[in-house]
Amino acid sequence: MTLNVRIALNRPLRRLFDYLSPAGISLAPGQRVRVPFGRQSAIGLVVETDTPTPDTFTLKTVEQPLEDWPALPPETLTLLKWAARYYHHPLGECLFMALPPALRRGRAAERKSEPLWQASGHLDDIPKRARRQRELWQWLSECEAPQATAMVLAQGFSRSQLNSLSKGGQIKESDTRTTRAGNETAAVADLPVLTGHQQEALNTIPTPDAGFTTTLLYGITGSGKTEVYLHYLHQHLADDSQALVLVPEINLTPQTVARFRRYFGHRIVVWHSALNDSERLETWLRVRHGEPVILVGTRSATLLPFTRLATLVVDEEHDSSYKQGEGFRYSARDVAVYRGHLNQCPVILGSATPSLESVHNALSDKYHLVKLEQRAGKARPPEIRLLDVRSRPLEGGLSRPALAEIQRCLDNGQQALVFVNRRGYAPVMMCFDCGYMMECPRCDTRLTYHRRDRAMRCHHCDYQTAATEHCPKCHSDAFKPIGQGTERTEDVLSEQFPDTPVVRVDRDSTQRKGSIDNILKQVNSGAPCILVGTQMLAKGHDFANVTLVIVVNADGGLFSVDFRAPEQLIQTLIQVSGRAGRGELAGRVVVQTCHSDHPLLNALCQGQYLPIARQMLAEREASQLPPFQAMAIVRTEATTMAASLAFLDQAKALASEANLELWGPLPAVIARRADRHRAQLVLLSPGRKVLAQTLSQLTLALDQQRLPAGLRWQIDVDPLETG
Repeated sequence: MTLNVRIALNRPLRRLFDYLSPAGISLAPGQRVRVPFGRQSAIGLVVETDTPTPDTFTLKTVEQPLEDWPALPPETLTLLKWAARYYHHPLGECLFMALPPALRRGRAAERKSEPLWQASGHLDDIPKRARRQRELWQWLSECEAPQATAMVLAQGFSRSQLNSLSKGGQIKESDTRTTRAGNETAAVADLPVLTGHQQEALNTIPTPDAGFTTTLLYGITGSGKTEVYLHYLHQHLADDSQALVLVPEINLTPQTVARFRRYFGHRIVVWHSALNDSERLETWLRVRHGEPVILVGTRSATLLPFTRLATLVVDEEHDSSYKQGEGFRYSARDVAVYRGHLNQCPVILGSATPSLESVHNALSDKYHLVKLEQRAGKARPPEIRLLDVRSRPLEGGLSRPALAEIQRCLDNGQQALVFVNRRGYAPVMMCFDCGYMMECPRCDTRLTYHRRDRAMRCHHCDYQTAATEHCPKCHSDAFKPIGQGTERTEDVLSEQFPDTPVVRVDRDSTQRKGSIDNILKQVNSGAPCILVGTQMLAKGHDFANVTLVIVVNADGGLFSVDFRAPEQLIQTLIQVSGRAGRGELAGRVVVQTCHSDHPLLNALCQGQYLPIARQMLAEREASQLPPFQAMAIVRTEATTMAASLAFLDQAKALASEANLELWGPLPAVIARRADRHRAQLVLLSPGRKVLAQTLSQLTLALDQQRLPAGLRWQIDVDPLETG
């Protein structure tokens, strides 16, 4: 008997497609299939089986199943169906997010066998100038067993180094092959001994025997939350179970992986966007086939098809990187919590500056609150003081007292960190004769001057043009950079301290593969240096010899139109302050500001986040803003602003019947980006259920409308940016 099946395709369509099963073949939900779609073939995922036969048209037949097993197991399928409903996004696109790119394109779900490498010949056969090749030979010679290519690459070596040694005969392939990401014989180190406070926190976290629980581990910077994660997994994760550890940024992944691999060996696997297609497929297959891995990954790792998931850890749970900014706008933190509910396993959310939503849930007893308020070892929280820079001369954004602090730090053989939350040399180029400021021709924003590349760049649409020394409007030579970026501060510090290395860490300086590792290696050597960087430096790094942090400008988020700006500002300042004094030496933090009397900044000097969070929650409650109301935003972009606003007017009319508070429609803060005109309609409701029902009805009605050419719209549930 031929059965009907309902298929999801990777298309932005809020519907599924009915097909006939191939004769004699039984399909299962979650299975990958190839189907005819128009004049082409497409990869689909089975969502339902044995569906009713339509009366009005004849169904096409599935061409073939791509595997005889479901790519998405039942629990993952349930999770993604929930996420599609909650975030009001097309189910097909949500389901395909759980597949690696290779499987989305139809590649076979099979592992490639890899050669195992072992040292042969002699070290003297390798030229001394080939330093990395010699290091690779030495590493292979010290390994107890042959190593797979993936493991060699994970150690920071390259394929070219591997190939050169292979051609020269200094290494050779082993007689065996492997289909694993490494071999399992590597030695595992003993876990670090916990302090009394860490042990107390560990004992307070509910064990897996309690089923589903969510714990908010509030640990101040440097308190050793990672050690608590390590001990929890070591004590409670069974040998045949899987665990997921989420980190917010790719740049944090290598450090976290190295730390976890030291104690769990090759049970550790990784998942992030910098992996190539083969590496992602290999990791995906290990997860899907139930191997007892501990996966360290970024946002999308929470969607992978785990079959034995027993523990979830979300490190730096407050970080905005966990929220997808385009397309399927899910929150990996919130999806992880729901996944823990489905798997009936513990979820640990860790942060020194937890989100107000998580603090609210902890204070409402929805989450267990575990506090870790002492730094590990002999380290103590840094002293934070405000430096009012009104009427003070600034050089590269730095005042003379700040430069004197840096000099004192270097004289003591220590390291300093200067936090500048802007890339480039200067955010604005302005003519002092006619007042002209160079703007992006495609966006409602100004171009940033990058002096290293002699370029003017837009950080919103990537538009770029050559920099000029003369005003494009009046041709005056009084065309000068205004404001500070990391490049400008780096130049000033290099001039002021010519004998000290100045290391810049931002998106521009870390584009090359391995660049962040080289930077961290230099800093971790402990030699005196000055770090200059953006928020990349504020997250999770442990620099034992950094004793001074200078915040160039703390005023950016004090007067923003976004109601979340104060929360994000205080989180950033506390996180970057926490880089100081993590070793045995005391740390100091100097925060430059023009508003030293601001209550939020003065509260920062007390060094306690939870009291500040409670105060901000009280303000949110008085204003009836999230988390005390549920929020969603309907966002549009079109070729004209009139088209965007007209579409949102229709959406507002459809939503106005519900018991909702509506803001707008209004242009976005950056109303034009990449020649697209952006507007938004904000929906607020005291009850999440009412908001969800309204959004479901709204999406159904809007999908039936004929859209103007070039107009796109999407819904953002629980938005982190309201501008």
